[in-house]
Amino acid sequence: MTETFTFKAEIKQLLDILVHSLYTERDIFLRELVSNASDALSRLQFEQLTNHEMVDPEAELAIEIKPNEEELTLTISDSGIGMNEQELVDNLGVIAHSGAKSFIEAMKQNGGNASAVQEVIGQFGVGFYALFMVADKVRVVSRSYRAEDGAYAWESDGGETYTVEPAERENRGTDVILYLKEDAKEFLQEWKLKEIIRKHSDYVTYPIYIGDDEEASNKQQAIWRQDPKEVTEEAYKDFYKMFTLDFTDPLHHIHMRADVPLQFYALLFIPGSSEQNMFSLRKESGLKLYARKVMIQEYSKDLLPEYLQFVQGVVDSEDLPLSVSRESVQATRVMANLKKTLTSKVLGDLKRMAKNKTEDYLQIYHEFGHFLKQGLVASPENRDELEEILFFSTTLDDDPDKFYTLADYVERMAENQDDIYFIVGDDFQSARRSPHLDAFRQRGIEVLYFTHPIDSFMSMGLTEYKGHKLRSVDEADIDLKDVGELKDDTNEPKHEALAEDDFSALRERFSAVLGDRVQGVRESKSLTGSPARLVSDDKAPQRNMFRINRLLDREFQLPVKTLELNLRHPLLHNLSHMLAAQSNTPMVDVVIEQVFETSLLQDGIHPDPAAMATRLNLLMQAATGTPLNDLDVQSVAPVVTSKPEMMVEEVTDADDAEVETETPEADE
Repeated sequence: MTETFTFKAEIKQLLDILVHSLYTERDIFLRELVSNASDALSRLQFEQLTNHEMVDPEAELAIEIKPNEEELTLTISDSGIGMNEQELVDNLGVIAHSGAKSFIEAMKQNGGNASAVQEVIGQFGVGFYALFMVADKVRVVSRSYRAEDGAYAWESDGGETYTVEPAERENRGTDVILYLKEDAKEFLQEWKLKEIIRKHSDYVTYPIYIGDDEEASNKQQAIWRQDPKEVTEEAYKDFYKMFTLDFTDPLHHIHMRADVPLQFYALLFIPGSSEQNMFSLRKESGLKLYARKVMIQEYSKDLLPEYLQFVQGVVDSEDLPLSVSRESVQATRVMANLKKTLTSKVLGDLKRMAKNKTEDYLQIYHEFGHFLKQGLVASPENRDELEEILFFSTTLDDDPDKFYTLADYVERMAENQDDIYFIVGDDFQSARRSPHLDAFRQRGIEVLYFTHPIDSFMSMGLTEYKGHKLRSVDEADIDLKDVGELKDDTNEPKHEALAEDDFSALRERFSAVLGDRVQGVRESKSLTGSPARLVSDDKAPQRNMFRINRLLDREFQLPVKTLELNLRHPLLHNLSHMLAAQSNTPMVDVVIEQVFETSLLQDGIHPDPAAMATRLNLLMQAATGTPLNDLDVQSVAPVVTSKPEMMVEEVTDADDAEVETETPEADE
């Protein structure tokens, strides 16, 4: 006898939300039904451990998908645990037990948008109803594994009622028969069904047969669930290439299996290159997330911090609670624990490689080190681990191909040295010629080179290491008189320092010409081979924000620094003599402008270096004999005359800087 049941909910409205707000791809319905079939088979397999009296004990545990073009139906069958009459009502009438009216009211309060749906729907567990995206009606015929239970059919057209009646089914298991809509005929094509299975259900434990094929369409063997001892290096490489369509070998892989505090499997890869292969299957960052070998998220960005998004791979959890759509994983403690565990494992592996297989690690660092540097600012909770796997070139050997850790640097510190020193530059060669290094080279004090575009951003998070402050060599108040051992460069000719009166006159002229483009002009106590340098009184973490804004192609405010002059340098002696002999000569001002802009250029912050060409040509003419009176000195205007307005708000600390700026990309 057929019984009619009424859904205790506004089913039309509820299904409309499920179908139109929740799923972004229609083929998700098949993934849901295959997942349900797989669950039924797993429950049956568990029951077989203790119960040997059941229907069809020898039947193959499998899933069949049969399209029927004539009848416009698609049937998904399994040989799983099956359902009796009451279980059909309880399981497929789940909406009646989920407080759907409250759910719908919550949707109204949240505007009915998709993100709001996913935030509150996890408790409902009604992914089965996604089938109404493609079907006008569904008939479920099921027979329980219990010998005493008969077969029953559950049927619904998505209206306010459903029916349950006795049915004919000889074997144990369930048939879900979809009566497809006219616009869903594509799901009757076997190639389309196989494509969906490969995408979403390739690693379901049980074979999935499509149409009359005798060979399963899914691979079934999930390599990440195998014992790592049983997987060869070639097998890992083959899986990676199949997974990504990247033809180069990965630089490293991590295979994890854990039972406590949660059960999960993971197989992660570090690609061979940071440049994406044009044929790559992985178009976005993020790990592929499975729950019990059913793919629920193609690109999960919640399993690793943003700075590790270059890592590719698969995570499969037995304990993962899912939202109804499986397209949005609930933000639960399980996910937080997964992220923490995976992050710790990746950083731990990189640390071991950096220590024990340095050359192998440096291959990874050259490709992805800029991401790790971003992590110092973006994820300060991982700072201790990240600090240990950073490598830098240094003035120890001035070789751009040799790299050292912060720990290496600390071991080599000079006598009485407490701080770690670094220089920020646009590239290695310009940084190594910086006048800021004069005093450090003279005393044998090693300096780190920060020459990658991301290093200015990194310095906002890397402010100290093991109790040693990191300081830029252009800081104004660095005192090195008791640090290291002063080298006696007896072979280098030295001038006497300018007399106090001569320097006072020269300083006044510098100040008058440069005006508010400098904070002041003073004698340098550290320069040896250069006539001048610009030093900064600003020690704030965001002191290099102008470099970051420049990298992001934003307008930036040129930093105003103090100009230090080397009173022993021949150029300043010549300039002082010229000023004393003829104070009104415009050539003095031209040289002062060039000294200032050369200092900007050496710091890598000159806004328009090519604009100096006219002045340089004039100076070369004067140097090669053209009389001063024949030169049009007045036509040479200063290149740097004003400070453009900033397009972003000033920031006051490193945290604000993270909000106010975009994270620079490494290859810009």
